[in-house]
Amino acid sequence: MPLRVYSTLSRQKETFQTVEPGKVKMYLCGPTVYKPAHIGHMVGPVIFDTVKRYLAYSGYDVTFVVNITDVDDKLINKANEKGMTVEALAKQMTDDYFDNLKLMGVDSIDHFPYATDHIGDMLDMIGKLVEKGYAYPLNGDVYFRCTKDEDYGKLSRRSLEEMLTGTRAESMGGKESPADFALWKGSKPGEPAWDSPWGKGRPGWHIECSAMSKKILGDSIDIHGGGLDLMFPHHENELAQSESCTGHPFARYWMHNGLMQASGQAGKVGGQHDKKGDAESQIAGKLAGSQGAESVKTAVFAHHHPETVRFFLLATHYRSPIDFSLERIAETGKSLEGFFRLFELYERLTKKNFYSLIPAAKRSDSKPITAETPDQQAFATELNGLKDRYLDAMDDDFNTGGAVGLLFEMRRVINGFISEKKLETGAGSAADLQLLTDAMTLVRELGLLLGVFREPRAKESSADDGLLDGLMQLIIQIRADARKSKNFAVADLIRNKLTELKLILEDRPDGTLWKKA
Repeated sequence: MPLRVYSTLSRQKETFQTVEPGKVKMYLCGPTVYKPAHIGHMVGPVIFDTVKRYLAYSGYDVTFVVNITDVDDKLINKANEKGMTVEALAKQMTDDYFDNLKLMGVDSIDHFPYATDHIGDMLDMIGKLVEKGYAYPLNGDVYFRCTKDEDYGKLSRRSLEEMLTGTRAESMGGKESPADFALWKGSKPGEPAWDSPWGKGRPGWHIECSAMSKKILGDSIDIHGGGLDLMFPHHENELAQSESCTGHPFARYWMHNGLMQASGQAGKVGGQHDKKGDAESQIAGKLAGSQGAESVKTAVFAHHHPETVRFFLLATHYRSPIDFSLERIAETGKSLEGFFRLFELYERLTKKNFYSLIPAAKRSDSKPITAETPDQQAFATELNGLKDRYLDAMDDDFNTGGAVGLLFEMRRVINGFISEKKLETGAGSAADLQLLTDAMTLVRELGLLLGVFREPRAKESSADDGLLDGLMQLIIQIRADARKSKNFAVADLIRNKLTELKLILEDRPDGTLWKKA
C-alpha cells in the first residue's frame, strides 16, 4: 500500500506526497534547555528518528531538524536561581540532552539550530509581518494580530470567539486582542537582549521555530512534528505567523505524538498544559514529582538499558499516550531476552555474529527470502508474509506498535524452524543454515528501521565474574560426572539448587552452558 500519514490539520490519514519529489523536509520542536532531559524529552526524538529511518529506507532524501531553545523565561529564571549565566546553563543542559539522544540511538538529526544563532532571521520575519499588517509594535514589544489572519485556529480547530470567551478586557495590557501573542519582547534589566527596530529585547517562543525552519528548510516543509501539548498555542501560532509571512502553506503534515503518562494516571510526564480541548485527557496537567519528570539518566537509564527504553517507546503507536512506569519497561526488557538468546544461538550454530550481518539499506534493494525444498519454502513464505505485514504497518501512519509485534512473531517462526530442523543437534543441512542466516538478516533489516539491534550490548562485568565462571565450570563438571555414573539424584539436586539461586543450566549437544536468570 502507499505510505499514508495522519495529519492533525486535516484530522485524517493522507497519501504521503512531498513538496519536492523524492525529498522530505522534517522539523521537530526541540527542548528549552533549562534542566536535565527527562524521559518525556526522549519520546519525540525517538519517534521521528524512526520516521526518518523508514522514509530513508523507502527511498526519500530526508533532512531532519530539531531546534534548541536557548533563550526563554524558564531558562533565565533557572539561571538566576542557580547563579549561572544563561549561556552557561544552556550549554550544560544542551550537552546533557545530546548525551541522552546518543544513548537512545537518535543519531539521524541533520541540524540542531540554536535560537540565539538566528536572531537576525527572526527580526527579518517579524519585520515582514509588521510591514504586511499582521503584527504591530507596542511599548517595545511586537505582537501578532490574530484577527488579521482569517483562518487562525485551523490547526487546533478553535475559533477566536472560543479562545476569548471569559477573557477580561483589563488583562490585555494594551494589546488589540487578548489572543495576540508576542513576537518580540522588550528586555528587562539583566536579561539577554538584542538590538531591534523596536528597541532592545528578545524573541518570543513561537517565532523562533518559524524562523529557524524557514532558514534551513524553506517556506514550506513536509512534516512538522511535536508533542500533542504543543498543538495549541505553539504550533497554531507557528502556522499563523509562517503562512502570513510567506503566503505559502507552512507544513503538509502536522504529526503530533501522544504524551508520556504515569501508569494509571492522566496527564503529561514532566510538563504541564492548562489548555482544555482536543485530547485534554492527555494534557490534563503536570505530574509533579513523578519519576518520569526526573533526569532520564537517574530515573530510567540507571535501571534499564536505553535500547530497552527505545523499544518500550515504539511499542505504542506514536499518536497514542505512552503508559510509563519502570515496571512496564522491565516487562519490555524481559520480552527482549528471547531475541538475545536467539542471537546467541544463531552464533553457536553458524559461527556468525548477528550484528555483523549486512541487510538491505533500501526497500528497493530488499529481496524476498527464497528456498529449495517444500519445507524450506513454507518457512520462507511465512517470513516473507511477516515482512510484508511489517512494511504495511509502517506504511499505515508509521505504526511501530504493529511492527514491533511482527518482529516478535518472526522470532517465534525462526525458533520453530530451528526446532523442526533440529539444528541444535547438528542435523540441519548447509542449505538450512543458509536459510537461517537469511532469516536473521531480515530480522536485522527490520530491526534497524526501528533503531534497535544495532550493536551488541556491553555485558556488565566485575572482578568476581571470573571466579563465578570458574566455580560454575567446576559444578558443571561435577554434575556431568554424576550423570555419567548414573547418579541422577545428585545431578538433579545440583540443577535445582542452582535454579533457586537464579543460575540456569542449558544442556546442549556441544556441552552445558550456564547463565544468570
